[in-house]
This record gives sequence, C-alpha cells and structure tokens, in this order.
Amino acid sequence: MAAVLSAQALEKRFGAVVAASDVSVTINSGERVGVIGANGAGKTTFVNLVTGYLKPDSGTIHHNEHEITGLDPRRIMRLGVHRSFQIPQIFPELTVFDNMLVALGVAGKTRFSVWRSLLNPEIAESADEVLQRFGIEDYRDQVAGKLPQGVRKLLDIAMAMVGDTSMLLLDEPTSGISADEKGGVMDTIMAVLDAANMTVMFVEHDMEVVERYAPRVIAFYDGRVIADGPTAEVLADADVRTHVIGPELHRRG
Repeated sequence: MAAVLSAQALEKRFGAVVAASDVSVTINSGERVGVIGANGAGKTTFVNLVTGYLKPDSGTIHHNEHEITGLDPRRIMRLGVHRSFQIPQIFPELTVFDNMLVALGVAGKTRFSVWRSLLNPEIAESADEVLQRFGIEDYRDQVAGKLPQGVRKLLDIAMAMVGDTSMLLLDEPTSGISADEKGGVMDTIMAVLDAANMTVMFVEHDMEVVERYAPRVIAFYDGRVIADGPTAEVLADADVRTHVIGPELHRRG
C-alpha cells in the first residue's frame, strides 16, 4: 500500500516546551485514521507541522514520496494535502454559495484571477454540486454566519476538500456540535470521503466518534506518539488509558 504521508523523527520546541518529540507516522492511501490525546499532547502541533503552519526543528515530511518539509501552507495545499480547522474557517458575512465560490476560486481547477469573475456557469455548477454532495444545498442562499454549528462544520470541510485533494486532515470535526448532530455530520463527511476514495486523518476527543469512524488510531502524549494501531488495541493500551482516556473509556456527551 502506497504511503500518502510519511513523517520521520519530527522535533518541535517552543523554548523549554517540547511540542513534538521523535514523531514518526506513516499514513497509507485510503486510510481513515483518528488522532487522540489530551489538550497539549501534540495532536494539533503534528497537523500544523504536516500542513506547513509550523516548521519542524528537525525531521522530514514526505507526501507521495516528495519532501514537503518546511514548505508554506499554500504550497502544501496545492500539492494535495488539505485541512480544516477546529473553528470553521468560513466567511460569515457571505452566503453559503458565495463561500463555495471563493473556495473554488482559490483551490479549484479554475484558478482565481482578478480579471475573471468567479460567478460563471462552470464554477456555479461546481459549487452547487459540492453543496449537494455534503447535503447542505438547502442552505445555499443563507448567510454563513447564521448557520447551525453542524452545517458550518460541513461547509468548512466542503471548502477544505475543494481541488486536487489526496489527503484531508480534520481538526476536531465534531467540536461544538451537539451530541444529537455528531453522528449525522460524521456520516455525511465519511460518505463523501469514501466516495472520493480519499485518505483522511482526523483529530478527535469524542471516543464514541473515534471508535465508530476510525479503523486506526494514533495516540499522543507529551509530544510523543505512545500508541499507533487498530482502534480497539490502542484504546485498550495501558499507556493510552493512563494518559489519554483514563482507566475506563470515558465518552463526552
């Protein structure tokens, strides 16, 4: 199985704080991987290193066998590694449709130009197709800042997925979403990703979500990977129970 992402011996410090210590992770094509750990464990630092928002002090990162260590976020995005954020990165004063137009203009196959309007039949059709794929077409003309949190998350991920995406990294896709909404939101996300045969890695605190949607889990503690493997095995690991989920499997409502 081909590796889409390979990080080797990543180190990152902020003064005396060790944010990443000898982190080595390989994600293969088509995998669905959950990332867990307490706050400050190094999960988001790892995502930021992979996507160029942080530069490692040492170590290497490869995407599809090409080194991307230290490249800026836009360059990494152009190469196919896309991400969403814990707080949806949308334009709250624009409509859902206009948000998609901007995403397509920035990352879509038709590159943005100040000399060309984004509102043309080809891009408009693409925007509507994406909204339908994520099941949010009924919100097309609503202002994004007034959307329910679950819909905001879906819009953010839909925008992140636009373009030639080979791997999608999701930072807490269910944060801020009610317990009743989580299953539906994740079902929609995973159905779209599965249909696109896309590799996905998602950071998540809700163990029910991790158990249900991640066949493989990587657990972080104190900037280190303390377990990496099939979900049931990782969640049963003694170090993971001590440092991440407690002696019993706690779930957030």
